[in-house]
Amino acid sequence: MYLMDTNVLLRWSDADNPRHSECVGAVNRLIEKGFQVCVCAQILIEYWVTATRPREVNGFGISVSTAEQNLSETCRVFPCLSEPPDMAIRWRRLVVGHNVIGKQAHDARIAAVMIAHDVEHLLTINPGDFTRYQDITPLTPSDVLAR
Repeated sequence: MYLMDTNVLLRWSDADNPRHSECVGAVNRLIEKGFQVCVCAQILIEYWVTATRPREVNGFGISVSTAEQNLSETCRVFPCLSEPPDMAIRWRRLVVGHNVIGKQAHDARIAAVMIAHDVEHLLTINPGDFTRYQDITPLTPSDVLAR
């Protein structure tokens, strides 16, 4: 099983993005090889934040209706992992145990869901954001396509 990070989902759902075909190709390759690709609530929330934020402030400038259509398609194609009832405890353990600060706390929440569901692999454009979590193996779309 692979969790798709927000940065891959954004490019997977935006046909005009220069990295769209790479992200689609990596997801397709994983599915062809029998892996399940999934998302979680934190990924969907981060998608919404970035997709609907204006381009001039580092967003994708997508309308609410388009973002909703994209999320509907995402949830139709990829299962969404449930959050464990002890999510807050798991998250706090990670942020304290790994000395996580600032915006990196969002990634710790993703890591907590992955660990709770025994998902070892993360498809991400920014693997360095997850190297601190020894239970997670981050791979880029290029890594997947090269295998």
